[in-house]
Amino acid sequence: MKVLVPVKRVIDYNVKVRVKADGTGVDLANVKMSMNPFDEIAVEEAIRLKEKGVATEVVVVSIGVKQAQETLRTALAMGADRAILIEATADVHTDIEPLAVAKLLAAVVKEENPGVVLCGKQAIDNDMNATGQMLSALLGWSQATFISELKIDGDSATVTREVDGGLQSIKVKMPAIVTVDLRLNEPRYASLPNIMKAKAKPLAIKTPADLGVDVSPRLSVIKTTEPAGRKAGVKVGSVDELIAKLRDEAGVI
Repeated sequence: MKVLVPVKRVIDYNVKVRVKADGTGVDLANVKMSMNPFDEIAVEEAIRLKEKGVATEVVVVSIGVKQAQETLRTALAMGADRAILIEATADVHTDIEPLAVAKLLAAVVKEENPGVVLCGKQAIDNDMNATGQMLSALLGWSQATFISELKIDGDSATVTREVDGGLQSIKVKMPAIVTVDLRLNEPRYASLPNIMKAKAKPLAIKTPADLGVDVSPRLSVIKTTEPAGRKAGVKVGSVDELIAKLRDEAGVI
């Protein structure tokens, strides 16, 4: 069984994001970029499936700018077998919308014919949480979202989902779209020998036109602003004063 894993190049989660002075977007100058953490978990799970003998090949795919090759090489160094880059834009400030990403992935799925697509549940830059679900709808495949445990047995997969009320176990028919959550696993670090080997692994480059997909944006960002700063707290001298402020100023009691 082949496993396909989409990965996205995003601002590193340790970086403090800053908005441009003119409000036209986020400042990306000299900003460290890395693989979306949820996608990293998906790559790790795909590699573990291969190590268990469940999967025969792990293919990673990224959609965006040519610099995403670095993200794909990271996945290859972790243990993926080959990579596909779809150069959908030349502008690092352009974020390809989830529907366009889902259409491109659907085209790749039809070419590659994987048994399962493992996705991160969302990207940490836009937090859309939509691509996996849209891909499932376009392909007509089963979907299992927000999973923290995965077991594949023949033509079905049993997953544990993280939901508001706790945990939910479901069984889905393969092929399926699976989106992963934080508690599924802990991704491995790529060793130096594997980083060197990754340079020799195949990385195909395609364009949306090659796949017959229009990635023209349907949304436009009017303005980007930073969240309002929190007001300073107030110390109170007694419980009675606290209750009075909660009642008279905050209006919560």
